[in-house]
Amino acid sequence: MKSEFSRDIAVLIRYRVSDLYVLPYRSYYRLLIMHEGQLQLYQQWPLPLGKRLIAYLKYRADMSVSEHRRPQSGSLCWHTPRGKVDLRLSSVGDCRGQESLVVRFIYRLCNDYRMLVPPQWQKLQQTAKKRGLMLFAGPMGSGKTTTMYHLARQFVDQCVVMTIEDPVEITEPMFIQLQVNELAEMGYQQLLKVGLRHRPQIFIIGEIRDPQTAQMAVQAALSGHLVMATVHARNVYGALTRLEQLNVDDFYLQQAVSCVCYQRLLPTVKKQLAVLFDLLADDALQESFTKRKVGMTDAWQQQLKNCVAKGCVEKSVAQSYQAG
Repeated sequence: MKSEFSRDIAVLIRYRVSDLYVLPYRSYYRLLIMHEGQLQLYQQWPLPLGKRLIAYLKYRADMSVSEHRRPQSGSLCWHTPRGKVDLRLSSVGDCRGQESLVVRFIYRLCNDYRMLVPPQWQKLQQTAKKRGLMLFAGPMGSGKTTTMYHLARQFVDQCVVMTIEDPVEITEPMFIQLQVNELAEMGYQQLLKVGLRHRPQIFIIGEIRDPQTAQMAVQAALSGHLVMATVHARNVYGALTRLEQLNVDDFYLQQAVSCVCYQRLLPTVKKQLAVLFDLLADDALQESFTKRKVGMTDAWQQQLKNCVAKGCVEKSVAQSYQAG
């Protein structure tokens, strides 16, 4: 049975599935997969078989196999002929005592990083050379961490890169990678303080989620570091508003922020996913501080039209992403 489970996981990895959901439903388990941004029904398994799959993966991830109600999280490294894949597991029991499990597949960085509008990437690279605070927003699974890692890799020969994440999603041997551990009193603020003593030139912050982290990120950017961080926002303007909500003074925000980037992964006509950015930098960024807007920028709408005109994406796809 273990070998059958291993084969199923290997198949999912081969198709580069991003998430596996093992969910109880009536008298069986539904196995759903997230593939290229679409949630699909993969298989339906009898309850006993679904429970064995959950127990097997929990055991591999050093989670308590006997605990079926309380939330648990774990991780493991899965070895494949093509290399290693990191799995992040989360389990919890429902009101009926039936356990569900979600597995996140985290693939190693590769050069297969597709962009719908390549000049946007060149703009991000140029902005990164100026230092300052670069903010990244977008839905979960839109590739924000991948984007930040790819940007940082271009400097790895000349700079020390430190990441602070919860948890570390991508293994990069060339970076100093720190992981948040609240139980050990190692939160974002504490790790940022430690990180500054290590004198890195580049910081990657997994998420700015509290005023203290926001203030420290801004101070690090003002002191000459390149700081890349994600925030929860639905567009580029919302990312700036989010930092204001975290008590960052507007004056320091204008001084520190060098770029705001909102991104989505769009399905192309070739049935692949490619990233499209909505960027706020230079004059447009400075204007946004005095004339705050909402929603997506005009440039985003124009890029969608251009992608349709060039035959990169279907018109229906572009219409569904007009609001971000």
